[in-house]
Amino acid sequence: MQIRALLQADAAHLATVLALPITEARFEVQLLLAHVMQVSRAWLIAYDDSELSAENMASYQLLFQRRLLAEPIAYIFGEKEFYGMCFTVTPDVLIPRPDTELLVESALARIPTDSPARILDLGTGSGAIAISIAQSRPLSHVIAVDKSAAALTVALANAVKLGVINVTFIASDWFLAIPTSEQFDVIVSNPPYIAEHDAHLQQLQHEPISALTAGITGLDDLQKIIKHAPQYLAQNGYLLLEHGYNQAAIVREYLAQAGYADIHSEQDLSNVARVSWGRKV
Repeated sequence: MQIRALLQADAAHLATVLALPITEARFEVQLLLAHVMQVSRAWLIAYDDSELSAENMASYQLLFQRRLLAEPIAYIFGEKEFYGMCFTVTPDVLIPRPDTELLVESALARIPTDSPARILDLGTGSGAIAISIAQSRPLSHVIAVDKSAAALTVALANAVKLGVINVTFIASDWFLAIPTSEQFDVIVSNPPYIAEHDAHLQQLQHEPISALTAGITGLDDLQKIIKHAPQYLAQNGYLLLEHGYNQAAIVREYLAQAGYADIHSEQDLSNVARVSWGRKV
């Protein structure tokens, strides 16, 4: 079958089934076919009059059927780019989002480049945040925790694959396995923050629900982290949190109630207040 005809037909089919804009559906089927053929999207576009081999067609159809069932492309490929690095992802971990790079950048702005610092990443998942910070601040050491053993396996494999050695992974339900004698200059977290009955969860059905939801309002874990973090923060240490698009004001209120100073929220690429922080005094 000719590549052009296949991509046109499947883009239209995918757009209908998943209610995607046709441009997005076209991009996705190009990605799937380019992955199978081990060529670039540019090659597909330039040589779209080429015929597809039976072997490539069979492999592509397997991937396309998975995408029709709304499985994210990151899980289909088993990897996702984040902060300039390629991370392995499985259904045991959330897929890293571009918006979360703001959390990394905000943390790095508070971590010195020329002296050691201690950083704690709560709910590390794939390790994307912890590893990105550790790679950017080689003099510092990052402790990354998650209560999921499967997630920690993925995170450790990513650290090994990417050659980042200044990060340690620990099994812990938030602070539970961290002694209060441990003091950190920066604590970061992208915790679950979606309400249990939020309609958007249907769009995230393939990702681990425990990493997405936090109680009726979605604020349970954010409140817990804000309350307990001061015990583990060094003087003038920062707590930085990613949260939902409509949660910045309440998160700042929680930080103020807990006694933090220099409370602020930062907007993501969509001009949504996505990351908030406070300093221990």
